[in-house]
Amino acid sequence: MCGICGELRLDGGSPDMEAVRRMTERLALRGPDHEGYYSEGSLAFGHRRLSIIDLSAHADQPMVDEALKLALVFNGTIYNYRELRVELIDMGYEFFSTGDSEVIIKAYHAWGENCVQRFYGMFAFAIWDMREKSLFLARDRLGIKPLYHTLDNDRLRFASTPQALLAGGEVDTSLDPIALHQHFTLHGVVPAPRTILKGIRKLPPAHTMKFLASGEVVQRCYWHLDATRPEQAVSEQDWIAATRTVLQRAVERHRLASDVPVGILLSGGLDSSLLVGLLADHVDELNTFSIGFEEVAGEVADEFEYSDLVAEAFKTRHHKFAVPNSEMLKRLPDAIREMSEPMASYDVTAFYLLGERVSREVKVVLAGQGADEVFGGYFWYPRMDEERGTPLERFSRHYFDRDHEEYLEMMADEYSVQDVTGAWVSEQLEKEGADEFLDRVFRLDVTRLMVDDPVKRVDNMTMAWGLEARVPFLDHELVELAAKMPPSLKLKEGGKFPLKAVARGLIPDAVIDRAKGYFPVPALKRVRGDFLEKITGILNSDACLKRGLYRRSYVEKLLADPESHLTRIQGSKLWHLALLEWWLQVNVDKKAIS
Repeated sequence: MCGICGELRLDGGSPDMEAVRRMTERLALRGPDHEGYYSEGSLAFGHRRLSIIDLSAHADQPMVDEALKLALVFNGTIYNYRELRVELIDMGYEFFSTGDSEVIIKAYHAWGENCVQRFYGMFAFAIWDMREKSLFLARDRLGIKPLYHTLDNDRLRFASTPQALLAGGEVDTSLDPIALHQHFTLHGVVPAPRTILKGIRKLPPAHTMKFLASGEVVQRCYWHLDATRPEQAVSEQDWIAATRTVLQRAVERHRLASDVPVGILLSGGLDSSLLVGLLADHVDELNTFSIGFEEVAGEVADEFEYSDLVAEAFKTRHHKFAVPNSEMLKRLPDAIREMSEPMASYDVTAFYLLGERVSREVKVVLAGQGADEVFGGYFWYPRMDEERGTPLERFSRHYFDRDHEEYLEMMADEYSVQDVTGAWVSEQLEKEGADEFLDRVFRLDVTRLMVDDPVKRVDNMTMAWGLEARVPFLDHELVELAAKMPPSLKLKEGGKFPLKAVARGLIPDAVIDRAKGYFPVPALKRVRGDFLEKITGILNSDACLKRGLYRRSYVEKLLADPESHLTRIQGSKLWHLALLEWWLQVNVDKKAIS
């Protein structure tokens, strides 16, 4: 929906408005419809708006409620804002706008920090209390919307992207060795609060942070995912019926909270096709969007066979984009420049190019991300279940990109650390509130790992084009329901059995019964030709050699046989190394790479 940023002086000084303006300008792509600023005492806000709910100027931000002495910047959507608005009006509150932003202000005034527990939606927001001289930051339960910050003794700065914070200046851009270990072990994921850069941190999902006038900073977690079975046994039929009810309600919430048309990113897989089936009868004309690429080495690079089938079945207004590999490689620097953190997944650039095209047609789309994590759709889950050993061993043998020994072989001594990722994963898997091993795995994936891979990817690459992507499978009620299901039910019939059961009779059987596909981008998956030449140039560049991040013997080993060194989930280790270096050059060093 928007891009937000701000600065709070902790030393009693005045905020640097020029820095806030630079941060806001760097967020322009996230919010092309309006630019706004607010300052009061030691606080300054910047905002870029993407108008989706209440398209009038009354909903522009920063939003200031002079009567309540509160000011807000907000990114996201509160799907139940209409119900909350009615409740707040009954309590005596008067509104000057019709959107969800003002509902947050009133809800904060009415219920204080606990207001976040009443919100159904995706959100990152900041509220300045003029009376208390306090700043309240909040992030949604599943981290769908990002919130980064820098903090020292003198000031706090926050923003929707690290690039905005870098534009503000005075950021410690040295590399965090612990974050590097996580990044190279968890295929690009650096769990909150860390990022690759020492000077930039991110508010964890389901957390709030309050800065008080006294100088005290209070951070708290307001939601935990319970992964235990209900006291009363639930039949398979009842689980499926509950899934259908809660999913339908989630899709309706995501559709209705908009004053502009809502489309669907239709990959041709089960998840996005099910969204089409649930939504098609509720709109006069449904726009669907698919993308595909040229094949490489005989690997088919689109799923048009299935997306066409769904579009025809529901008579959608279907938009199909075929992208030549030459464009994919040419646009890589642009996509990398917009990655808030380095993301090595092949489909990141695909989402970037899809977002560009879709944004010409609509401003809001629904996407199927999250269904695989929530309902057990990935091939490594059953393998972990069959594995023997400690929880960490069962997890790492089928998930970690490289073992700790290989990490030490790869990285320069300066960045060598203990097996911090193994220790962190072990700690997460040992937390209470989960019945079985796979319950713990699903909870870890949904609440911590997924946030910084598919969820961040979708927000990043669509908002780079002023396009808001909504993810109904991450409705927190649906996530809570799925977490209580027996893992065996999710894994039945190859995974995602509850969703397959809901889809049966609604969407074509060919889509339900097909083997699971992964967004095919063979031009990036096959490290050869122009792609290999570019990667080689990055890893042998003066900037890379000067940075001294990697041991040259390891780099040379990968370059000698570029297509053979794959991670356990079939990612290219060579691309992973090059992507981090490339990201640093275009976002931190700010080298012009084409």
